[in-house]
Amino acid sequence: MLASMPRWDPHAEDRLREAALALFLEHGYENVTVTQITERAGLTRRSFSRYFADKRDVLFAGSDELPDVLARAVRHADGAAPPFEALLAGLVDVAGAFEGQAPLTAQRQAVVEASPELQERGRTKFAAVTDAVADALRDRGAPVSEAALLAQVGVAVFRTALDRWTDDPDAGELSARVRETAAELAAGMGAVDFTAPPSPSHAPPRP
Repeated sequence: MLASMPRWDPHAEDRLREAALALFLEHGYENVTVTQITERAGLTRRSFSRYFADKRDVLFAGSDELPDVLARAVRHADGAAPPFEALLAGLVDVAGAFEGQAPLTAQRQAVVEASPELQERGRTKFAAVTDAVADALRDRGAPVSEAALLAQVGVAVFRTALDRWTDDPDAGELSARVRETAAELAAGMGAVDFTAPPSPSHAPPRP
């Protein structure tokens, strides 16, 4: 009886993910079935169900933890750090978990960008991240409006850094790209004198 039992494959999850991504890129996410994924991977549907709830889970497995993980990193940042520095420390800390995953992340991004359904899923995910980060900043003492604004800025920094990293992974790891993007933002904001009155418009008068 034991001889007839299928052997456990320690690489089954990776094989399924690689097969799914290849099929998504070839045919489009909406046009691929779980059966096609398992056939490409040379595994059974039962094996697929052991690792993933559905084909979408192949792309987003673990991403539901991102809001809590990032919020926890922000809460655990240096207690003396101002809100934006605590936020940046949290972003850099979480970015470190992506090291060495640029090619895989780029493939996922390409699949998501080609699918309206997945784009909506991505927007929902980052909205949850923004809310969780805002809660963490409020817990650190930031006013409600400031926490909400900084959370939106922080998520924008992370997404911009993520896009740059997947476009050119050889230029540095994601954590370095997060720092660079935040530095660019800070430099740009520092160049603006918010105490000066706005410059008069030079637009021609309307007839």
